[in-house]
Amino acid sequence: MIHLDDYENFRKLIRDGVEYFNSIPQNKSIRLVGHLDADGICASAIMINALMKLNRRYALTTMPTLTEDSLTEIGEEPEEYFIFVDLGYGNLDAVGKVLTKKHIIILDHHIPQSDTVYSNVSQINPHLCNIDGSDEISGAGVVFMFTRELLNGSNIEMSRIAIVGAVGDIQEHDGFKRLNREILELAVTNRLIEVKKGLKFFGVQTKPIHKLLQYSSDIIIPGVTGSESGSINFMIKLGIDPQTKKGFKKISDLTEDEKKRLIAGIITHKTKESTEDVLTNTYILLDEKEDTSFRDAKEFATLLNSCGRLNKASIGIGACLNDQRMKSMALDNLSDYRRELVNALNWYKENSDSGKIIKNKKYIIINAEDEVMPTMIGTLGSILSKSPDLGKNTFILSLARNHDDTTKISLRITGNSDAVSLKEIIEEIISKINHGSSGGHSHAAGAVISTDKEDDFIHAAEQVLEKTVIEERV
Repeated sequence: MIHLDDYENFRKLIRDGVEYFNSIPQNKSIRLVGHLDADGICASAIMINALMKLNRRYALTTMPTLTEDSLTEIGEEPEEYFIFVDLGYGNLDAVGKVLTKKHIIILDHHIPQSDTVYSNVSQINPHLCNIDGSDEISGAGVVFMFTRELLNGSNIEMSRIAIVGAVGDIQEHDGFKRLNREILELAVTNRLIEVKKGLKFFGVQTKPIHKLLQYSSDIIIPGVTGSESGSINFMIKLGIDPQTKKGFKKISDLTEDEKKRLIAGIITHKTKESTEDVLTNTYILLDEKEDTSFRDAKEFATLLNSCGRLNKASIGIGACLNDQRMKSMALDNLSDYRRELVNALNWYKENSDSGKIIKNKKYIIINAEDEVMPTMIGTLGSILSKSPDLGKNTFILSLARNHDDTTKISLRITGNSDAVSLKEIIEEIISKINHGSSGGHSHAAGAVISTDKEDDFIHAAEQVLEKTVIEERV
């Protein structure tokens, strides 16, 4: 149970971290190391915004994960002072043991991999204060709170980016918990974000209504979902003209009466199996243009993920910092990302009956080897976890190879079950083979192993998943 003192202790931890930061000589450059997912990109952008305001020199490195080899490599950089954002706790011992000659600040929200204290590492993590960073605050939120203290509150504009990071890290569940909620309230009060109830579709800002209906995985309507003509006819039957003079209608083109008719029609016709409400919270970034991917926090987060997954995190960081050229490049990158995603999905379909995919009633193990980009393998697993064809609480374990003789691993589960911790499952598999590093949260976890250990890992994974499934049934 979290107590009020825990929140005060976390704020004190932040103040101590700020004091440590302020001891860094002004003439010293800082090496910023960030994660390449949406939350990590937001965290890096918030930190860079603060460093620029403080007129501090910095160099940026973005990484998918930390290994001893990658830490050894960045340890050769000339900077004495390092700041890790949304990274570090998944492999804390390696950070402490490899970067012995560096002065380090870690701003993270992942569960600590170790309770060892390193004299050269200043640790700022809500878990150290009995606060669950998995859903209470994102990596971007931790950095926002840190820089807010560092800048005496003059970074309010970045509260909107912290919320994008939280949404990207799937921390929004019909609202936010306390620390994220405090950041959101700050953004709302300063007219940076507006919270609205909207239809539970992805792409409301950018896609025509009939496409939202056709491709929705959250709202299933017989004869409509999966059919373009069915979606158009559905709108017509509701008395909504699918088109304007400029093209097909988006949600923003509807009158209030049309919106009510659309919502009522969806509620009336959706499948009995889909019992969830058709409405959800939407987080609108008020200073962004309507009908763009930057306007809605969820679409913005997806855009940032696309940058990270194609190893272009710097473009996403620039977009967060409102660089118009970078925003344009991020939109172009989204098209490339979608092509890679289609390639990954096609590979999965074409190999569904091959030896590279092991199927069980309660789990699927996918070894894409070199056929899917390692940065895309988690996204593939996430998409499959939302498939209506898979039963609830089905584990999806996917592997793909990096270019350095290591293999990236991702674990997801259908239905967003709270009954098991995916991080603990990955850790158990890793411990069985006594090799590799792991990290993540209860609802999304991953690992990195040497490629020559793939067979051992898969064999151990089958044992652990079989045991977990049996325990769930009991």
